[in-house]
Amino acid sequence: MSRSCGGRWFVVLPDREAASAVFGRLRRSACRVVRHASGRPWLVGCWADQDARVVEAGGARLVVLGVCDLDPARLERRARELRTVGGVESAVAGARGSFHLLASVAGEVYARGTAAGDRRLFVADVDGITVGADRARTLAWLTGASVDLGQVAARMGSVGSPMHPLDQASMFHGVRAVAPGHALRMDREGRSTVAAWWRPPTAELPLAEGAAGLRDALRGAVAARVRPGEVWASDLSGGMDSTSLCFLAAESGARLVALTLAPSAEGDEDLGYARQAAALLPRDTTHLVFPVTELPPYLIGLDEWAEPQDEPSLRIRDLAQQNRLIREMRAHGADRRLCGQGGDHVVLPPPGHLHDLVRRPKLLTLRQLAGYAAKGRWSYAATARGLLDRRSYGSWLAAQAKALLNPPEPAPDTPLGWGPPVTMPPWATADARALTAHLLREAAASTPPLAAARGQHAWVYQARQAGRVACAYDQYGMPLDMPFCDDAVIEACLRVRAQEAATPWSYKPLLAAAMRSLLPDAVLGRTTKGDFTAEWHAGMKAHQRHLTSWLEDAHLVAAGLAERDALRRAWLSPGTLPAREGPAVESTVAVEAWLRDLAHHPTPVYLEEHPRDSATVP
Repeated sequence: MSRSCGGRWFVVLPDREAASAVFGRLRRSACRVVRHASGRPWLVGCWADQDARVVEAGGARLVVLGVCDLDPARLERRARELRTVGGVESAVAGARGSFHLLASVAGEVYARGTAAGDRRLFVADVDGITVGADRARTLAWLTGASVDLGQVAARMGSVGSPMHPLDQASMFHGVRAVAPGHALRMDREGRSTVAAWWRPPTAELPLAEGAAGLRDALRGAVAARVRPGEVWASDLSGGMDSTSLCFLAAESGARLVALTLAPSAEGDEDLGYARQAAALLPRDTTHLVFPVTELPPYLIGLDEWAEPQDEPSLRIRDLAQQNRLIREMRAHGADRRLCGQGGDHVVLPPPGHLHDLVRRPKLLTLRQLAGYAAKGRWSYAATARGLLDRRSYGSWLAAQAKALLNPPEPAPDTPLGWGPPVTMPPWATADARALTAHLLREAAASTPPLAAARGQHAWVYQARQAGRVACAYDQYGMPLDMPFCDDAVIEACLRVRAQEAATPWSYKPLLAAAMRSLLPDAVLGRTTKGDFTAEWHAGMKAHQRHLTSWLEDAHLVAAGLAERDALRRAWLSPGTLPAREGPAVESTVAVEAWLRDLAHHPTPVYLEEHPRDSATVP
């Protein structure tokens, strides 16, 4: 087996002679090759030894890339039973972790990522054949694809959470995204299909039973990664999510380097809770505290050309800070890091489940509805409007498209619909609105919801946003593991009755019940959350010179998607805008940065030729 260059990418090729031409274009960029039983190239790319389980049994080839607790011997026994790709999922039944599953059986190919979308898959037609890849940019480079300005426009208002199905779409013409929870199949004749391999479970478990399942899933997720005696960095924000992972990692025998960022906001409680938790971790734990004021400010690096990802992301916000933290972690012996990102998304269902419950009202439902309304200051009229809305998901998307072109008068809203209203920032042009509306109309005609009930749809959507963040932060220079994004953890959460997993009177009751007796009582009872808004505003102010220079040749303006003068006000004086426009300001900065980086890196760095051994994976 060859040594990896440290890069992480792969391409999936069908078992056809025509694939040789595509393989020839990629071979000099790759450290690894896995072949079909026929001897033709199947997988080509770069990955680390510890991230791969490669087995072959007769005419079957099975590769698991990522974190998986199944050992190769067990996988090989299961692979021997495969006769068609239709049985591939049985080979990893019960596995914990986060991984791509790839198989070649009797000349057919099966490939998929995760249900959460923290490991993605894309497809495109290259040189007359269907090709799969874990990165959209790989396929865009192979096909010479241009950027889809409609997708760019749709992200100007919200990079963090575009509406389903735009949130999972490719940013490049001709490159198609395989939706999370779906798998690609390719036969020997070159035909390809995409079908679901995962569906959300029924939410039927009471809190106590569901909490036990979540505790088991989180334990398994951490144990799939951590080995006794290993040094692991782990975020310790003082919140319930990261603290849970710290204690579970310690339980698995890791020696922890715990990291706490202390926000500058007056009255912030993160550091106090983190210190309480650190005092109860094993004595060999190293607790590092970093006042945010002593770290690089937000948005450092806007004047540099970064290697672009598959889509714009908000990681530019604190990229310099994270790079500094990585240096500190490595100095203390850690080369992997646990992160609690995703906890907010998966353990806490959104209030949309009330829309489903109100059809069969019980006293508890009515009490919860009143509690949420009081907490969120929902008006009676807006609450009634949300509860009485019976539109299908397609009708709702169509209405969002119409509203983008003819914005209604602002009115109070509640989170009881299929999702928040789709809006565009004031600096978006008419063309930007029209392009986004067109995408929404197309989706309205063909896209089903993620689940039949609004609450379950919203919860699955939330979990997928956690996966998108995991993708963005996985390329910081140190492997960043987010166990809350594991499929088994998400399934454990989705099995719980939403009205018990979230209430207006307690914070994260599901996770609190799951971690009872493992975490300090103070952390389990915490109801506050740290805030870095002040740091973001300081970063925008510190980088006004760079943002001003961007305005002179802004790609968004040149593409006709943004009005220069309105954009100038948003970037140079964000504090003068309504608070609701803040996320759109940051999203637009992220989109512009991504477009500029793409222009300077037309060829992905990971596809550049690099030294490698001559050996290949069998």
